[in-house]
Amino acid sequence: MRSLNRLTVAISSRALFDLDEGNQIYEKEGIEAYRQYQCDNERVVLSPGPAFNLVKKFLLINQKRGDQEPLVEVLLLSRNTPDTGLRIFHSIQHYGLNITRAVFSGGTSPYRYAKAFGAHLYLSLNPSDVRLAIQDGMAAAVLFHPNDNEYVSDELRFAFDGDAVLFSDIAERVFQGEGLEKFNQSETEQAHLPLPPGPFKSFLMVLHELQKQELAIPLRTALVTARSAPAHERVINTLRSWDIRVDEALFLGGLEKVEFLKVFGADIFFDDKPFECGKASPHITSGHVPFGILNQP
Repeated sequence: MRSLNRLTVAISSRALFDLDEGNQIYEKEGIEAYRQYQCDNERVVLSPGPAFNLVKKFLLINQKRGDQEPLVEVLLLSRNTPDTGLRIFHSIQHYGLNITRAVFSGGTSPYRYAKAFGAHLYLSLNPSDVRLAIQDGMAAAVLFHPNDNEYVSDELRFAFDGDAVLFSDIAERVFQGEGLEKFNQSETEQAHLPLPPGPFKSFLMVLHELQKQELAIPLRTALVTARSAPAHERVINTLRSWDIRVDEALFLGGLEKVEFLKVFGADIFFDDKPFECGKASPHITSGHVPFGILNQP
């Protein structure tokens, strides 16, 4: 049973650090050349990857707790072998990241260990691993490479799309199949019926529980959706039925989300649409959630 008293986040090594150079050597020259490259550069510190600044903020939550149990744990999951992964641990130590648990799966997919650790969130650059994690009932996303933003806010801010992220894609299916008018009619008629949960409902629940704790930095959440009135009511009733609140809700009626995400100051944004993540990623770390009708082959 996953604990609601601690947030457990699993991060792939390529999400935490920039391993692109080594990955190119692996793809062009093979595993032995890659192993030699990593061993030769074992003491060369890796550059930050797309999740690096986010991980630093996650770990800040544990500050000022003294001898109390940490409220957040970050796990490292890597396809490296223990031999080639030593450089990754040296880099973790260099940056002072309090990451003590790791899996080096030797070329096989490491996502399955995320569930064994009880992770609430899995972030990776590998779409196949993320899809498998979602199928296993875990909140998971493929990270887009952001720019080199340094987050200066003294809060940790999460932004979520609604349909196919926090909620299932049943309403999205109506919109895609029958258009906006039918979608609004359907959502109005079913406003009293809670939407089924999507892959990120459980993660939002843990954040909601964490917000009740005394944290070194505050957490803040926002729903950022293309919905507008009259389709807003079912969303609010659904969150009420889950006994979960979000701090802000933006019903944008189809407007582009990027400027609103910047105003909110999101540290990370989750959406089921790759093009939305692509637009946001130059400004905000973005995670594509490959779930729902828009992500079917």
